[in-house]
Amino acid sequence: MSSHQIRSLATSRPNERVRLPRKPRSNAIITPSAHRPPVLASDRVLLWTTPHGTDFQHELETLLPESIILKMFFVALHSLDVDTRSNYGAGLLRFTQFCDRISISEDKRMPASSKLLSAFVADASGTVSNSTVNNWLSGLHYWHIVNGAEWHGASSELLRHMRRGLARLVPPSSKRARRPPVTLEALTQLRNGLDLSNSFDISVFAIACVAFWCCCRLGELVIPSINTFNSVKHVSRSILPIAISDSNNVRSSTFHIPWTKTTVTEGADISVTARLHATCPHAALFLHLSASTNIPSHAPLFAFETADNCWSPMTKPWFLQRCNDVWVAAGHPHMPGHAFRIGGATELLLEGVPPDIVAVQGRWKSRAFLDYWRKIETILPLFISTAITSPTAILHVQTVMQDFHHRHSVPSGST
Repeated sequence: MSSHQIRSLATSRPNERVRLPRKPRSNAIITPSAHRPPVLASDRVLLWTTPHGTDFQHELETLLPESIILKMFFVALHSLDVDTRSNYGAGLLRFTQFCDRISISEDKRMPASSKLLSAFVADASGTVSNSTVNNWLSGLHYWHIVNGAEWHGASSELLRHMRRGLARLVPPSSKRARRPPVTLEALTQLRNGLDLSNSFDISVFAIACVAFWCCCRLGELVIPSINTFNSVKHVSRSILPIAISDSNNVRSSTFHIPWTKTTVTEGADISVTARLHATCPHAALFLHLSASTNIPSHAPLFAFETADNCWSPMTKPWFLQRCNDVWVAAGHPHMPGHAFRIGGATELLLEGVPPDIVAVQGRWKSRAFLDYWRKIETILPLFISTAITSPTAILHVQTVMQDFHHRHSVPSGST
């Protein structure tokens, strides 16, 4: 096989429908090159190469058999999920367009010097957010890794100051208005606005309660679109029946999801504990399971029965649309999917649940939870508006999180 064939085979998806790259949009045009064939955005990090990348693969071919090289690329590609690879591919596109525009030769693009990376960031200043550029640089770093190239962006003082300056020059159009997280009040309003005799609304309610109280990412519970269910990544009804445990007058259940953003194919166990509240996630989950019983085991867990005695998977867009229909009618702004996870974690902290327990519930490691805490700190004041939350409760949360910082030997001001 040729070098390109080996890489192409590493990106193949034998159990999924074939997806072809679409015609580039007007803002995605690049100079034609044999190094950059038209491929899916998620495949660019492997299939877009440079002279250095080609030399690296030839070096591998002198040391290893094709089958091992193929497996190396396959495993490297699957160290990231498809969405992350697509985002990285977008950054690689912008870097390529920048290099094309100022006539950077192919051999200078990899390894990219710290000066070139700094120029790339400076060129983007005033047009995009710092989070976008950070994502672009992460993609370029990964692209260098899989091509055996040295990364010059880790310790460059010049690049560090470019990134700092860009963050201060973010245009207002790139700044998202701060959206409130899902609060317990909002979750209760959602319950009141849904028809809990309707299997679709019951599924929506169950997902909302589990995502909130169990601090889940929505992608761990629902599928992106109606034809994208993948048993390797998405939880199905094959896990049924879900056992119920009663211990010390506390009812709980656990179910396994096959994939998470951090553990990949190890998956994770979702612990669902009953609560004395109308939004009890345990009761909502089992209400859904009892309302949609005539569904095959290979279907997604939150699939629901339809009026024509068939069934349908619940998709993330459908779920969010239904939630926001209720919330907007009640006077709330549109809320994104991640609002459940951060809202649930914040509510648990405000109720006095120790940070260590919240971290376990959300499946965060200590360092990751401390990073996540910085996001929570920015939205804590938004909870003062709720009737059950007081400034005293917020002060208590801040105090226990300071203790969490110290116990895990991480300075509270570190980044």
